[in-house]
Amino acid sequence: MCFSATASFAAGGLLLGLGVLTVRSARRPSDVPFAAIPLLFAIQQLTEGVIWLTFSYDAPLINESLTYFYTFFSHVLWPIYVPLAVLWIEPPDRGRRTLLVFVAAGVAVGTYLLYILLAFPVVSRPTGDHVEYLSPHFFAALTMTLYLLSTTISPLLSSHRMVKLFGLLALLSFGAAYYFYARWFISVWCFFAALLSTVVYLHFLPRSPPLKEPNP
Repeated sequence: MCFSATASFAAGGLLLGLGVLTVRSARRPSDVPFAAIPLLFAIQQLTEGVIWLTFSYDAPLINESLTYFYTFFSHVLWPIYVPLAVLWIEPPDRGRRTLLVFVAAGVAVGTYLLYILLAFPVVSRPTGDHVEYLSPHFFAALTMTLYLLSTTISPLLSSHRMVKLFGLLALLSFGAAYYFYARWFISVWCFFAALLSTVVYLHFLPRSPPLKEPNP
């Protein structure tokens, strides 16, 4: 399988360079949070690369610290960050009011998962060719519903084509990761979503002006 320290470092390195380009391409200060998504995924993937190394070099303290850091990204940061970033790039119209509902859902599930992260132990371990993250899951159906609403459905409500595409790809990758890799879902979906965040860069590519017809 392709999931390994090498895969995580390669994805992290790619996204690090792309993330810098994307942030530099942001046109307004309000665009920066959305533009920073590949950069944040780069940090998360590089973190998992080091987690892989802690298994080989028997570094339990580093493993524990980075496991919590990685899980903070996957459980807490993304459901709060994504709908806020989408909200801030939208023009001031009524669509923003709808997005506020998804921001509230993200804050609610992110806060709840932060409590779980602080109250219960989180463990990472290598199983097969993947990293398995073990943590308690309460009210799983409701938690996952709110998580999906905030991280994948909120981008679908955007008025921007590439933002919609990012949300659609994130939703499809969720289904694929859960169907094929349920045991390692957290690690695999974050890996897929990280690679798919390259779509964010496309949102900031300069648009060519329409060609003018020659005067007769």
